[in-house]
Amino acid sequence: MEWIISLMDQFGYVGIALLIAVENIFPPIPSEVILTFGGFMTTYTNMNMWGVVIAATIGSLAGALVLYGIGRILNAERLERWLNGRLGRILRLKPEDVEKAQAWFEKRGAKAVFLCRFVPIVRSLISIPAGMTKMNMGKFVLFTAAGTFVWNLVLVNLGVFAGASWEVIADAIGVYANIVLVVIVAALAAGVGIFLWRRKRKKVRAG
Repeated sequence: MEWIISLMDQFGYVGIALLIAVENIFPPIPSEVILTFGGFMTTYTNMNMWGVVIAATIGSLAGALVLYGIGRILNAERLERWLNGRLGRILRLKPEDVEKAQAWFEKRGAKAVFLCRFVPIVRSLISIPAGMTKMNMGKFVLFTAAGTFVWNLVLVNLGVFAGASWEVIADAIGVYANIVLVVIVAALAAGVGIFLWRRKRKKVRAG
């Protein structure tokens, strides 16, 4: 955490944008530390709250676009080919499952991109399926910028409010992030279990 604070102290807005961009690509870097400390910095430097929020939003968008690009490279067609082979047999998934997921994302993708920006870990990873389903770039940028702007605004203001006690806020948000991660893993495990159970029932009925 000390190197993050040192980089922000040294490079100001540019450091914040860079750190947030990297945080989007590598979620384990704590954005709550970057944003709340950025808010605190506005109380003792010539940096202002809106500058920190805008720098963080630019960084978030840059990182999200990198992951969106990775999704475009992977693309749904390539994933379907992988699932048609050994990987699909191991995961018990079929190419048509990708088509269903793609159809869902095309219908609700904009809302998902916006809302997931408030969920730790997921707010970074949501950019990959957006790219895989070839979500309109303009729409992706708009909803990504809107969601990250709100998230950044809240955390930076919390840092401003907490002042020298910004670490208390950062720690509390870190606990929230860990709880969310556990819930997500549990939900994914349950979802996979239900999916496989339903598929097995269909096979039994068909047989």
